[in-house]
Amino acid sequence: MDYYEVLGVSKNASDAELKTAYRKQALKWHPDRNKTQGATDKFKEINHAYEVLSDQKKRQLYDQYGKEAFEKGGFGSSSSGQRTPHGGGYGPFTYTYSSSGGGGANPFEGVDFGGFSDPFDIFEQFFGGFAGSNQHTRKRRDVYELTLTFDEAVHGVEKQTVIKGRNKTIKIPAGVDDGTRIRFQDFDVQVRVQQHATFKREGQDIYFEKEISFPLAVLGGVVDVPTISGSVQLRVRPGTKSGTTIRLRGQGVAYPQSSRKGDEYVTYRIKVPEHMSHKGRKLLEELEKEI
Repeated sequence: MDYYEVLGVSKNASDAELKTAYRKQALKWHPDRNKTQGATDKFKEINHAYEVLSDQKKRQLYDQYGKEAFEKGGFGSSSSGQRTPHGGGYGPFTYTYSSSGGGGANPFEGVDFGGFSDPFDIFEQFFGGFAGSNQHTRKRRDVYELTLTFDEAVHGVEKQTVIKGRNKTIKIPAGVDDGTRIRFQDFDVQVRVQQHATFKREGQDIYFEKEISFPLAVLGGVVDVPTISGSVQLRVRPGTKSGTTIRLRGQGVAYPQSSRKGDEYVTYRIKVPEHMSHKGRKLLEELEKEI
């Protein structure tokens, strides 16, 4: 299997696109969340693909020689002839947070989750579990579910609630997603996020479909497009086809406790009128003769 196909990205994908794709696939196939047969093998495959493609030197070797460069005895092998380890059973989560800096690129680099020093605390926040023998030695924690609107999850919010018979102020950082698990002092909160009427969210990226008229698609012009932080104006090029997608960098959702943001993707859909006047039909017939 091609490593780019494993992560679902193109061969010219940027580092940011690799990280986004990796997070999405890791959340989907992690064995603690996905109980289907083969999930564990798929998760290991995803981790190995990311380890190779997130390292510039390894990626160059892969692009030149293929995955054979990282099989036993290949270019990516250790001096002992064994395949270079890629994070054990749980991939990057077991080594990318170590002070030694070993392993591949950290897919959560630049994200501060409230000062956790234990990598398994960060791991729990994403997957609701942790790897290795620690799961048998750690004290079981109470978990409470909290439902947020789309806007509350995107922008952050403070919620007043009662936990263990006491009033609590729960501060939710901007950028949390559905399924995010947040650790507090003596309990955890599992976040559920309601869907938005028009925006679709995937990770920290936002997707929006904008209807444009046929004359605007042909002649070009300017349209107003909503984002999660306000409206922006986009130029429509003459001859725009239905399905054309525009990327708005930095107009997506913030990464929790970080200044980094995802992107917004706007897809143009040409609106075809169901009913048309006799004059309008004549104009279209004349236009068809011209083109």
